Amino acid sequence: MDTLTIAERSERMSRVRCKDTKPEMLVRSIVHGMGYRYKLHDRSLPGNPDMVFPSRGKIIFVHGCFWHRHGAGCEYTRWPKSKLEFWRPKLEQNNRRDRVVGRELRKQGWSVLVVWECELKNRERLAARVRAFMEGD
Repeated sequence: MDTLTIAERSERMSRVRCKDTKPEMLVRSIVHGMGYRYKLHDRSLPGNPDMVFPSRGKIIFVHGCFWHRHGAGCEYTRWPKSKLEFWRPKLEQNNRRDRVVGRELRKQGWSVLVVWECELKNRERLAARVRAFMEGD
């Protein structure tokens, strides 16, 4: 059972951001510090990618582990304790949509990198991963 009233839950959920999140801002800072420039949230592309590098044909998505259902080994990927009949289909649909969007972008010729929220714990490793992605073919 939910411990919040409907109004309290609505107010709390309205604070959940879909862009300019802390993880996204951190990844942007790392990428910008490497000297790469990008477009934000290109609505002309499937999934409105977080960062688009048109001249390089590259796209970076920054996914929250909870909302986008990172793998079973991720400490942030957990199921809610209440209203599971509501949340499970919603969160599973997010994950399915992400896979479809990735396939569509690759079909269009884009290279796609997904950065997961849990990867932000080790910034050096993340920076190396981003650099390898940006400099690879």
